Amino acid sequence: MSEYQYYEFVAIDRPLDDGEQAAVRALSTRARISSTSFANEYHWGDFKGDPRRLMERYYDAHLYVANWGTRRVMFRLPCDLLDPDVVEDYTLGDEASAWVTGEFIVLAFTSEDDGGEFDYDAENLLSAIVGVRTELAAGDLRPLYLAWLAAYGAWERDEDVFDREADDDLEPPVPPGLGTLTAAQRALADFLRIDGDLLAIAAQASPPLEDTADSPDDLAAWVPHLPAAEKDRLLVRVLLGEGMRVRMELLHRYRGDTAPAISRPVRRTVADLLDAAAQRRADGELRLARRRAEDEARREQALSLARERRLDRLAEEGDAAWSRVEALIATRKPADYDAAVALLTDLQALAEREDLDDTFALRTTALRRTHARKPSLIERFDRAGI
Repeated sequence: MSEYQYYEFVAIDRPLDDGEQAAVRALSTRARISSTSFANEYHWGDFKGDPRRLMERYYDAHLYVANWGTRRVMFRLPCDLLDPDVVEDYTLGDEASAWVTGEFIVLAFTSEDDGGEFDYDAENLLSAIVGVRTELAAGDLRPLYLAWLAAYGAWERDEDVFDREADDDLEPPVPPGLGTLTAAQRALADFLRIDGDLLAIAAQASPPLEDTADSPDDLAAWVPHLPAAEKDRLLVRVLLGEGMRVRMELLHRYRGDTAPAISRPVRRTVADLLDAAAQRRADGELRLARRRAEDEARREQALSLARERRLDRLAEEGDAAWSRVEALIATRKPADYDAAVALLTDLQALAEREDLDDTFALRTTALRRTHARKPSLIERFDRAGI
């Protein structure tokens, strides 16, 4: 397989001006570049730019995939919307990292797996995932927990990723709603290769989300309590092109004002999570094996009943069934030879059931003698044991 790499960057809060687009264009003459996006794929060579620096200076989201198994997604958010101290609880080496640059924090989530199949449809990945940035800005920490979980989940694919001492590492605070991920969070979990059983085990300690979260009625009731002067300032910022940033700030504030108090579950160790996931997986495989065995038993029973009914009808036919065998053979057609052998196989089973094996042997011996000069038919008799 030839080399393949895909790079995509998106500017969400503020478009790039002409000078910034020119600076980015200098890094790649073949890329598709606009004021809000950069995308390019490489089948040879490599991108000359530094994705970290581009995220720090220009873009709010970045996705990278390579056909040797590397997947990476980055998000840049204002520190006043995503507290770096909160993020630190969920960081873990290169797999789930973060750094502060100016007024922003940049998150980088990476998954490695050189043994999996590669999906070349990379162009739609970031659009499916990028919604988690708005969710993070509004106070939803599930994407951070997913990145942490994906990092340790890689241990099941590669035993050299962590040392055994990591067994005793405690999970970070478990956010609510892990059992009901949004579409963007589900896409992120798939992109980071989170095992479904591991995610299900992690979700057991996650309290449910309030059903009324972000409902139009609740938002409508909350907005009137904002000071009029502040509303005016927010509207001016929207007119100046900061609509997305204003939306994130308002959602962050709304959820902070309305979020119910949640009791924190006891934090589990990495070993607890991985062992429970392995047990859940084994239990699921056992249940699947049992269902398959039960299905096979039902299928065999149905085939047996159908066979018995077929033999009953043959018994009622008597010698007419043998006449049908002769008629099929007389056509000298391969398909009819096959049909004759199938009918003889049923007649053999009927003879065994009714203890008439000797009679069947005499009649088939006579058949073989009569048609000895039909090698194709005799070969079929031999294969069928007739």
